[in-house]
Amino acid sequence: MEVIQTACELCPWGCGMDVYLEEGKVVKVKGTIDHPLNRGALCPKGMAVPEFVYSKDRLRTPLKRKNGDFVPISWDEALDEVSEKLQSIRDNFGPKSLAVAIGMPILLGGNSTVSLLRRFCDVYGTPNCFSVESICYRPRIIAYILTLGKFPVADVEHSKCIILWGHNPQASNPPLVRRITSAQKNGAKLIVIDPRATAFAKKADLHLRPKPGSDGALSLGLLNILISEDLYDKDFVEHWTKGFDQLKEHVRDYSPEKVEKIACIPAEDIRKAARMFGSIKPACIAQGINALDQHTNGLQNSRAIAILQAITGNIDNPGGFITTSRVHLNPIRFPEKLTEDPIGIDQFPLFYEVWGKLFGEGQAMVLPDVLLQNHPYPIKGMIISASNPLLTWPNSRKVEAALKQTDFLVVMDIFMTETARLAHIVLPAATFLERTELCDYYGTIHGIPYVTLRKKVIDVPEAWPDLKFWFELAKRMGYGEHFPWKDVEEAIDYALKPTGLTVEKLMEHSQGIPFGTIRYDQYKEKGFATPSGKVEIYSETLKALGHDPLPIHRESPLFQPELAKDYPLHLTTGARTLEYLHSELRHIPKLKKRQPEPFAELHPETASEYEIEHGDRMEVETVIDSIKIKAHITEDILPGVVNLPHGWAEANVNLLTTCRPGDPISGAPLLKSSFCRIRKC
Repeated sequence: MEVIQTACELCPWGCGMDVYLEEGKVVKVKGTIDHPLNRGALCPKGMAVPEFVYSKDRLRTPLKRKNGDFVPISWDEALDEVSEKLQSIRDNFGPKSLAVAIGMPILLGGNSTVSLLRRFCDVYGTPNCFSVESICYRPRIIAYILTLGKFPVADVEHSKCIILWGHNPQASNPPLVRRITSAQKNGAKLIVIDPRATAFAKKADLHLRPKPGSDGALSLGLLNILISEDLYDKDFVEHWTKGFDQLKEHVRDYSPEKVEKIACIPAEDIRKAARMFGSIKPACIAQGINALDQHTNGLQNSRAIAILQAITGNIDNPGGFITTSRVHLNPIRFPEKLTEDPIGIDQFPLFYEVWGKLFGEGQAMVLPDVLLQNHPYPIKGMIISASNPLLTWPNSRKVEAALKQTDFLVVMDIFMTETARLAHIVLPAATFLERTELCDYYGTIHGIPYVTLRKKVIDVPEAWPDLKFWFELAKRMGYGEHFPWKDVEEAIDYALKPTGLTVEKLMEHSQGIPFGTIRYDQYKEKGFATPSGKVEIYSETLKALGHDPLPIHRESPLFQPELAKDYPLHLTTGARTLEYLHSELRHIPKLKKRQPEPFAELHPETASEYEIEHGDRMEVETVIDSIKIKAHITEDILPGVVNLPHGWAEANVNLLTTCRPGDPISGAPLLKSSFCRIRKC
């Protein structure tokens, strides 16, 4: 057998993967033993790669909608159709009337892949690029930068006290499970903050179970105790923070007893958690991927976490918050070609950039209304790559109506998704085993200074890598001078030039190579990359924009006393299982066998009140819509809470949710703290 080492792309982490080939066909996969992230382990998604790549359901040819049905067309015909339509849109309505939305698989292609795609948009002239980060993760990035001037990660493996906040890595992040387990074996204390009794919660030193939506109050209560009991790092606070006195006054009102009433956590447990975190060093907080984002104070939740790390002196230290030196690439984009900001940035300017750090995206949660109302201007065309917003964006009925109203919709994906069925043109995309990409994000999301190449392992000629499509489209539209590379590999070489690395060199180091260093004590040399050069506990930037300069707790705007009687239960959505990511992979037999259907988690007390038994069909209803789903009765969820998974077409949780931007700073939606009622079907 031939064995090729690459990096998995079926979730955000990029685990090392050995792909075994016989006569050019993938026959099995294993985890790469020496990969610094997964050390030879693969989750069920990774192990199912052969079924995924050779699925009978894959798209095999471009398709065009004709008289309500899809008919096969060639790639040349597809490119002609798309280029002609885009030129017409540009000529008649202006370039900003094209919108592009990308999903997780594009983001996981690394900075060069995303930048090359957006390069097309820059040359075309549209600022309207959107991604899945409109829903998750971006609020944390903005919050950390506003507070610390950078985006660090929790170094759990070297920590002596870990807070796992809204994070269930057994269902979403196996490499993190290994690292936390290693820390526990070395004596680290573990505090879990989660409404659910997760696997780690059951073996934690302390488990706090907040009511959904009360994390902001809990963080303020923890800060209250750290400050009032002198458990903070006085030297660090005095020399390296701005706004501590305002914080001290601000949190004075959040006694453990007050927080107990808000979050339903015993005051003494709040004290125990604060004392443990404040007295043990090093310590770190590993927050969930989006569990704290999707609230009305989502960005402020992450600000509070950054401040908790800072005032305890757990910044730039082993076992605390760390950053690594970046892989600096050649500039690829042409933002100077854009004359307007993308949609949503007038409301959420920090979503686009913070102090010159450009994210360069619009806020997608306002896009459905723009499509439906043609305001502030019409969006006539849309290209969606590797994303299924009909299932993954909130308020699915509004999203469906908005996409149906689009004059020209192109969807590029591996399978015929719910969103692709609405398209005028559907394009077959390559899987991650059929394209070459630069994985330069290990330092950013793992704190591992490492870079590798996701290698093209097999070839499926009819399915194109996304960048091949964008490169060929650019040439059809006369933008060839801005895309001078003969192929994607040559473009990656251009991006890599400042590093001294090349595609050829990374091919020779099949497992990847260490690159850069972990930046311990960085602030002692350079300060913090904030306007003050210090940790900005009190944010003048937020104040200038009309937001609270200190972290706050705010009740969900979805809570209306007059509706509480009719919708008395807390609804939290987006629960993950290890078999799937978002709406992906549910048709893969090996994974479907492990997790065949969705279910709603209910506590026995809640189930009894509504005469629902384990396995019963039940209806979950919000003010927006209702769905039917099977009940799973478990004491692992708080009484009065309904926990629903996402990504299932047969029980689409986003029929129940609103795409109204919930967080006033980032625009993230309210997916974790809504309200519902239930009944037995």
